[in-house]
Amino acid sequence: MSLETQNKDIPDKRVEGGHPSTDLVRECENCIECGDKERLLELARELHAADLGALFELLNKEDRVDLAEAIKGVLAPEVLTELEGEAFDDVIGVLEPEELAEALGELDTDDAVQVLEEIEDEDEQREVLSRVAAEERVAIEESLRYPEDSAGRLMQRDLVAVPPNWTVGQTIDFMRREKDLPDEFYEIFVVNPKHQPIGTIPLSRMMQTRRPVRVSEIMTGEQTLIPVDEDQEETAYRFRQYDLISAAVVDAAGRLVGVVTVDDIVDVIDEEAEEDILALAGVKEGDVNVSVMDITKTRFKWLLINLGTAIAASGVIILFEASIEKLVALAVLMPIVASMGGNAGAQTMTIAVRAIAMHELTSANVVRVLTKEILGSLINGSLLAVIIGVLAALWFDNNQLGMVIGAAMIINIVIAAFSGIFIPMALDRFRIDPAVASTVVVTTITDVVGFFVFLGLAAVVLL
Repeated sequence: MSLETQNKDIPDKRVEGGHPSTDLVRECENCIECGDKERLLELARELHAADLGALFELLNKEDRVDLAEAIKGVLAPEVLTELEGEAFDDVIGVLEPEELAEALGELDTDDAVQVLEEIEDEDEQREVLSRVAAEERVAIEESLRYPEDSAGRLMQRDLVAVPPNWTVGQTIDFMRREKDLPDEFYEIFVVNPKHQPIGTIPLSRMMQTRRPVRVSEIMTGEQTLIPVDEDQEETAYRFRQYDLISAAVVDAAGRLVGVVTVDDIVDVIDEEAEEDILALAGVKEGDVNVSVMDITKTRFKWLLINLGTAIAASGVIILFEASIEKLVALAVLMPIVASMGGNAGAQTMTIAVRAIAMHELTSANVVRVLTKEILGSLINGSLLAVIIGVLAALWFDNNQLGMVIGAAMIINIVIAAFSGIFIPMALDRFRIDPAVASTVVVTTITDVVGFFVFLGLAAVVLL
């Protein structure tokens, strides 16, 4: 297989907003139906790798396989990095191990590791890796030894490092004659004899400096060094905090082993944000191409947990069964209290989970943030209490009922605000992902408290 790299700097007019247009998708489907392989090959050569990957994602399984079969001779390795889930499995399913190994050999180490990780079958992983050229295979295997989702998996090993006594001219000449330089890089690392980074030089500064000047005179000594086993989410935070374009990755001895670049960090930020959003909804997979069985397996356990919490809330209602029988209005109004508490808790919890992820909410400022959220909820709760209290009193011609639901509304919304901050903080303290578990806990608290407070006050005041 001849794997040709697509290099399209100008977006294709058939791509709208970064996605293949409907016309392009239909054209591709028509070509597949008519067996027009020549046009499919032409499309594959014309489209950017990211756009071709998106096109694969939009096609159904049968068309996806047919397209991969038709164009695999010119399929760019970069396309594989744009695929995930069922779309990835379908495309690599038409490639022979030799073809896939050849593609891995043409990718940067970090991208090759990403593709290899997507292959779920370990035997297939080993077979493909065994066919990769020795030099690239060693680099990939070393990266795979690092923890999953770490900087070691994220980094690329190709970089430019020079000693401090070199001149600018020597460095430029080295870069011109060296064949194994990275395809793209943004800065040059200066290292000591132990291969430890002691400074960096942006390419712009290098090109603006005269040849006789030593690199030690123009390097920046202060730099952000990323431990090789650091979690990728923490690495992404460093890039955001310090506006980095690239950063050196070092091992336990402080030796330079790789570099992380901002293009990979953008992917990490996107992945982490998607993961947190999905976790808040109790799902794990956001790919629309996942199978029915995968959808069922990933969502059933959370629905089962929610069923359990709903039963717990119903247990509170049973405690006040006699009160509800005497005053049917309670059954009509009690969902309002629980629902408003749940919404208020979700608002605060979402802010808290995001703030924890961005290191904006810690033990140092939690009291201040909690106080502010409670005061805000107290004001909102009071305003809503007046509205629902008046409406309930007029609706059921019972002023005391209006006072009861108003008081319950205030209490539940304040409790919701407290839970929305405290629960994510507590889960994070015990090293449990707050995005995964907070929703179920906070919703249970607001339902149980809402029902208990409203029905309890009603039992005391009205009956």
